[in-house]
Parts: sequence; C-alpha cells; structure tokens
Amino acid sequence: MDIFVMNNPSVLAHSLCAVAVISAPMAMAHNSESPPRIAVSHSITRLIEQAITHDATRKQFAAQSQAVRETGIASATLMDPKVKIGVGGLPTDSFKFDDDPMTNISLGVMQQFERGDTLDLQQKKANQQADSITLQSAARELDIANAMSQLWLELGYQQTAQQILRENQRLLRELENVIQTNYAIGTSEAQDLLQAQLQVSQLDEKLNANQQMQQRIIAQLSEWLGSKWLDNNPSNPKPNLQATNQLDWIKLDGLIDTERDQTQHYRLLAQHPMVKMADIAIATNHTQVEIAEQAYQPQFGVEVMYAYRQANNMRGEPASDLVSAYLTMDIPLFTGNRQDRTHAATQYQLGATQQQKDRLLAQMNANVNRLLVDRSNLTQRLERYSLTLLPQVEARIDAVERGYQNNTAQFNDVISASREALNLQLEQARLVTDLNIVNSNLAALLSAFDYQVTPATYSIHDTQPTN
Repeated sequence: MDIFVMNNPSVLAHSLCAVAVISAPMAMAHNSESPPRIAVSHSITRLIEQAITHDATRKQFAAQSQAVRETGIASATLMDPKVKIGVGGLPTDSFKFDDDPMTNISLGVMQQFERGDTLDLQQKKANQQADSITLQSAARELDIANAMSQLWLELGYQQTAQQILRENQRLLRELENVIQTNYAIGTSEAQDLLQAQLQVSQLDEKLNANQQMQQRIIAQLSEWLGSKWLDNNPSNPKPNLQATNQLDWIKLDGLIDTERDQTQHYRLLAQHPMVKMADIAIATNHTQVEIAEQAYQPQFGVEVMYAYRQANNMRGEPASDLVSAYLTMDIPLFTGNRQDRTHAATQYQLGATQQQKDRLLAQMNANVNRLLVDRSNLTQRLERYSLTLLPQVEARIDAVERGYQNNTAQFNDVISASREALNLQLEQARLVTDLNIVNSNLAALLSAFDYQVTPATYSIHDTQPTN
C-alpha cells in the first residue's frame, strides 16, 4: 500500500526531506569532528591523577608501611637491661647489716643479647614487609586508573549513543509529522500513524534510560573524585562533562610492539606491582629462613653485680666491697623438635611463596593473552563495520530514497532502514568502547597508564582524634 500521495507535490517534498535525514546519523558517524583524542586523554589523565592523589587507601598503605618500619626498628633493638637489687647474708638473729662480714647490699645489671644476627635480620624483614605494603599503593593506583578509564569510556559511549538516538529521534519526529499530515488528508491509515508514534516513544524511553545511565556513571566517579564532583545536584550531575569512548594508548602500543614473544609476556609483567610484591614475599620468607638459622647460635647474656658491706672483717678492719661478673650462654643442644622443625617450616613457606608467584604469573600471562585475542578480534570486527556493514546500510538508505521517488517504498521500509542504521551505529560505538576497555585492562596488567603522581605520605600529625 502506498503511504504517500505522489500527486501532492508539497507532501512528497516533505516526505523526501524526512527520508534524507535517515542518512544523517551515518554521515555524522563518518564526518563529524570529535574532540582530539590526545586532549581527551589528557583530561581523563588529570582526573586519574586527582583521584589517586586524594585516595584515602593510598594514605592508609603509607601509614601501614611506616608503622611496619617503626616496628622493625623496635624489634631490632636490644632488650632493656634488667636491674637487680637485694640483700645477701643478713643474720636472722639481729637483722643488722654490720654484724656479719658476709652481709651485703647488692646492685646488679643484666643484659641479654639475641642470637647471631637476629636483630639485623628482623629489621631487614620489617623493611621488606614495608616495601610490600608500599607496592600495594602502586597496585591501588593501577586499579583506580583502570576503573576510572572504564567508567570514562562507558560514559563516552553513553554520550555517543545519546547523540545517535537524538538524531534518529529527530528523524522519526519528522516522519511522524509527515504521516500526521497524510492521515489528516486521508491518504494514510491510522496504524501507520500509531506505529510512527510508537517508534518515537520507544526512542524517548531509550534516551531516558541513557540519561539515567550517565548519571549513574558520574555518581560512580565520585567515589574517587569526592562528593563535590556531583555539585550537590545528584539529579543532574556534571551536565557539561564531555567524555569519549576512545583514548590514546601510545605507551601500551609501544610495549606490545616491542614484545617479541607473542604468548609469553613475563618480561613486561615483571614490572607489575603484584609481581614485585610476590618477589618481596619470596625475599621476606628467605629472610625468615635466615632468622630461623640463627636459632642454632648460642645466646649470650652478661651480668655485673656490686655488693656493699658495712661489717668489719676478722681483723677488725672494714670489709671491702665485692664485684661479681657473669657470662650466661644458652646452648641449643637439643634441636630436633624445636630449631630443626622451625627451620623446615620456614623453608616450606619459602617454597610455597615461590609457587604462589609462578601461579600469579601464569594467571596474569593468560589474562594478557586473552585480552590480546579480544583486542585483535574487536579490531577485525571494526574493520568489517567500516568496509562492509556501513557501506551496505548506506546503500540501503539510498535505495529507500529512490523508492520514495518512484513511489515504491513503504513506511515499514523507512522504519526498517532507520532501525538498521541506528542499531549499526550503536553496535559500532559499543565495539569501539569494548576495544578501549580491553586496552584499559591491558594497561592495568602491563603498567601502561601514563599518569604522574607523588608517592603517598602519612604523618602521625595527620591523625585526627575521634569524638
């Protein structure tokens, strides 16, 4: 059934103008000038640096690291000396200090020393543990950069989809007006008008859902950027924020291009904070083995005492004071159930830590390979869209235009072409976003984010008393 009356020049001209709008989103997808990706990348980089700088978790790790270092210094210090004061040889019949020359008032000092190099090794272990906590801060930075990049890309996709939906909404509103005019003069049926109105309503719903998703993403960004990010207006946060679903990955591309082995990426993964933490864990457990070996060394102690006497000796002369010095030594003779077992346990723990690093590297390498496969597949699909699908849908739109001119196209053909163009553009934008999300995950694994922040610090003066 012909929808438009071809002998009505004004209505025909209006309908042709409406059909021409079908190709506008496709032209926009090809020819519209988006903000330069380098500038956009700088924008998200600044946001990432801002988020990392004000991240409370990094300050938490800094405080914990400093706490472990202070504990290491304390544990590497000799035990406090012990002081002994007492009375010896006091006669029980008189309880006088000057009756018996054996009576004395003694003052002694005792100092215990640790076995071998235990103290130095304990401080070394504490510093290694503190370094591991510091690396947790670096891993946190990568997590923040990855999470914010993905939210930025999703926000960019939603804004791109919003532009596409609005352009198609304008198209369908013009078509609705054409059908409304034809229906008023009796040349179109009511079902055609209702279908056009339904299409417009469905696009309105998609735009509403799109706006809600943008608000949700921006609210998620406030986790790292603070509550002021919402400008005290949760219902319409950051209306002028312009994101993008494409970023520059110059550093990531350079790392991948320089990697000779296509399946083993251990050289690049070695720079990841999690792998460095595994290395430090191995070193820490090796230090623990050395500490256990010190248990086979003897433990020494020194005791010096001074005894003051008030009585006279047998010759009636004042008795001289006494000085005593002792050297104590704890000799580990029976090591079977103590030192040997402890040493064996530390060696087992060292082996477990080494296996844990191997497993971590295997998992991370597998993730890199999976992401590289996704990257290649998404790139191929985008090429297919550019070389095949987009030209085909443009040809379909041209055919619809010719159909209107020849009075052979139906209204359903218009709606079908519009839907195909809309879906194809949204699919292409989704693929571009997915490709950039894959790159973001790769950058997190290969430490390829390009941001500059100062190390987190924490002072005891930063502690705020709680009420």
